[in-house]
This record gives sequence, C-alpha cells and structure tokens, in this order.
Amino acid sequence: MGALAQVLRDLPKITDPNLLVGTNHFDDAGVYKIDDEKALVLTLDFFPPLVDDPYEFGRIAAANSLSDVFAMGARPICVLNIVGFPDDKLPLEILGEILRGGAERVTASGAVIAGGHTVRDAEIKYGLSVTGIVHPDRVLTNGGAKVGDVLILTKPIGSGVLTSAAKAGKISQADLAEAIESMTELNAGAADAIREVAVDFGDDPKAAGVHAVTDITGFGLIGHAHEMAQASGVTIEIEAARVPLLENALALAKEKMLTRAHKSNLEHMGDNFVVASGGGTSAVDDVLVKVLADAQTSGGLLIAVSPDRTDALVAALKSHDTPATERVGQVQEKSERTVTLLP
Repeated sequence: MGALAQVLRDLPKITDPNLLVGTNHFDDAGVYKIDDEKALVLTLDFFPPLVDDPYEFGRIAAANSLSDVFAMGARPICVLNIVGFPDDKLPLEILGEILRGGAERVTASGAVIAGGHTVRDAEIKYGLSVTGIVHPDRVLTNGGAKVGDVLILTKPIGSGVLTSAAKAGKISQADLAEAIESMTELNAGAADAIREVAVDFGDDPKAAGVHAVTDITGFGLIGHAHEMAQASGVTIEIEAARVPLLENALALAKEKMLTRAHKSNLEHMGDNFVVASGGGTSAVDDVLVKVLADAQTSGGLLIAVSPDRTDALVAALKSHDTPATERVGQVQEKSERTVTLLP
C-alpha cells in the first residue's frame, strides 16, 4: 500500500474531465465517462493459486476480479482472461480447468468473455480484466462516507488465514470449504441489494443513503476502512466483536497462520490506526487485530449507509442471500486517527 502510493505520486497527473475516478483515493476501479448516460468501469486483478483445485482457483480469481465492478455500483459486461502458465512443466488440462472455473463465475455475473492473453511463466497466475457499465451519476466510490453512517460488511473475514493454513499443511483442503464458498460468492447480490433500496430514489444509491462502498481484499478490513476514511475525510470506528469471522480463523491465527500482508498493512497505517485501550492495555486481542488487518481474497463489501436507511439495506441484503449482513462500525467526525478499533 505505501510503496504503491509512493510510485503513483511520481507519475504524471491525469486531467481528462471524463476520467471520473482515477488513482487519487485507491478506489476499487477506474471510471471513464462515455456520455451522459454511460460510464465504463475498468479493473483487473490476478494472482497465484490459493487452493489446490484448479477449477476452484479459477472461480475464486474470477470472483475476486469481478468484485471491483460490483463495488462501484456497476454491472460487469465483458472480461478478458489474464494467464501466466508453465506449459513446459504442467499439463494444459490444469489450465483448462482454471479457465473453466473462471468462465463459470463470469457467466454467473452476466458478463461475457471476449478473449485474453497468456504468457509462459514459472508460476501459475490467473485473473481477469473486467469492463463494467454504470450511469455516471450513480458511481459508488470509497469516498463520501458521512458522519453518523453505519458500516455494514457482507462477507466474513478470514480467507487469508485459512488459505495460509492450508498451504502450511495445518488444515486439509476439505477444511477450506467455507472459505472457498465465501471467496467464490459474487458480490452481485450485495450490489443488487443496493440498487433495490435505491429504486424509490430515482435509482440513485447516494440519495438512498448509501454513501460509500469498497470491497475487502489485499489491505484487509482495517486497511480498506482506512482508505475509506481518508477518501471521505472522516474517522471510522470498527467494533471488533461484531466482525463476522470464518470458522477457525481466529484459532488458526493464534498459530500464526496469517499472510504477510497483515504486518505491512498495519505498518503502512502507522499512527493513523489505534486500538482502544482499557485499563492501560489493548481492549482487543492482538491476534484479532492481525486477522482484521490480514489480506482477504474476494472479500465482501464494506458499505457506509445512513442510519435511517440501514434497516432497509440489511433487509435487502438478506433477501439477496449475502453471506453476512453485519453492522460492524460507524463513521465519526475526523480526528487524528483514520480508524479506531473498539472491543
């Protein structure tokens, strides 16, 4: 997070008026206005396998890539496959299964595959470049959270812990079932729920009280909350006890089954992040802090919604069967911290 920010600062500034969302606040995707009715949402993501099953890996990677478009309030329409594969060392049947898994999730999202690009690589890598479409006035970003907003999370945390444990041989692939189900779940249901509550407000989610959205991926829940707070000019409070966790995530984290990202994410935030204290000690278990800062793959949406619209949004999320509908925090006036973690 910190290294990327430093690199981007040295690049020429983009001033095109049609670029509605660029790199300013590390939003989930870029948005480019075509005309008064249409804007394109553009994103890409790819990574090495997290699980042994190539089909499931394809599904996870595709769901993760598509998530950015849903987080921006858009509908994915077209994708390109991005592949790195050691075809000189592994049978092409493995690649076929990866692509089959990705295609299954793309089809489920309503988008189509237009092609892609493959290179020989020493390590398998797979993901998508995704193009979505949205009305220019209905783009959702990680900025715009307002004081008093309630924060809702739509998937449990812990995928980084469980996949790390599987790689270390601490759990079987069968024990990954809950994590795989979460990671392959599209955020389409959450996006549909947001659109549903906006129907009576001219289809404008912000008018319906949904002020900011981001998906939870590599920077963890705390890191993405930090980005939302910075982009919105507020402070975010997260109630640690209310955050839903995948089964055994905390127990495995106590065995140090975490990704390396939890440490770099916390280091990057530095003094911008604080854990509430009680009696002179941290009021939140140190291991839980690390889990909430740990990288997630294809995580849920973190939604900032006005208090008077929270019940309507939660009901809509439940009707669309999102994995979670937890109220995990609130937005406060800006202070010297961007994120405060409460018990």
